[in-house]
Amino acid sequence: MNYTAEMEKAMHQAHNMGYAEYSRNIDNRLKIEVKRQREFEQCKQMLSQVGPQLHR
Repeated sequence: MNYTAEMEKAMHQAHNMGYAEYSRNIDNRLKIEVKRQREFEQCKQMLSQVGPQLHR
């Protein structure tokens, strides 16, 4: 996969590290993926609570 400058910038803003460091260090990769999963679950829960109110 070609990693663009925009993707690199987003990675730095979201996780304070570049893609090279992310791909090199398994511990950092696991921390980021756990954080992403947690955020995904929080968003899913929020949408399940708010979603029905949006479609009235």
